[in-house]
Amino acid sequence: MADGPIDRRRFIVVLAACAGAWGCGARRPETRASVAGDDKQHPRTVSLVEFSNSGARQGIVLTGKVVKTEAEWKRALTPVQFWVTRQAGTEVAFTGQYNDWHQDGIFRCVCCGNALFSSDAKFNSGTGWPSFGAPIAEENIETHTDRGFGMERVEVLCRKCGAHLGHVFDDGPPPTHLRYCMNSVALAFHRRDEEAQRDRS
Repeated sequence: MADGPIDRRRFIVVLAACAGAWGCGARRPETRASVAGDDKQHPRTVSLVEFSNSGARQGIVLTGKVVKTEAEWKRALTPVQFWVTRQAGTEVAFTGQYNDWHQDGIFRCVCCGNALFSSDAKFNSGTGWPSFGAPIAEENIETHTDRGFGMERVEVLCRKCGAHLGHVFDDGPPPTHLRYCMNSVALAFHRRDEEAQRDRS
């Protein structure tokens, strides 16, 4: 009898971990190294669309990929940011800062500042992770097939630095019918200033 509650608690913990892996995408850290790749698969420069913090599109630029050693990333990021963005971890559902977030602005990569998503595309998916119908620019992200945990999903990465952001699923609302399920700790929010909001109206 003494073991009953402990066994149930362990079962619930394991079940929650599996749900997290399916909902937004945990992955074993050892598989993350393959994303780094070599220079032929991952060029040193990339074309990105730049955006101001007000969300204004500023054009396409050719910029260098952000490449750092593991030690450099560890110094630049918090432990949980490092685990998620550099080792493809997943924050616990309903705990992320941006899950229930309604301010007007854009979300940038926490590792390199690359513009990723606009609040205009954010919606409440009920999954416990911030969700978007589309990236702010297709050029600013890249996707890879993730076969971790015996599932096949589409991993979403920052094109500028290769940070793991989350996964994209095909169960979102119109018009894209996509759900970009992101980790809050992979994102840095920038609020649109009042002048920019007046310009948009």
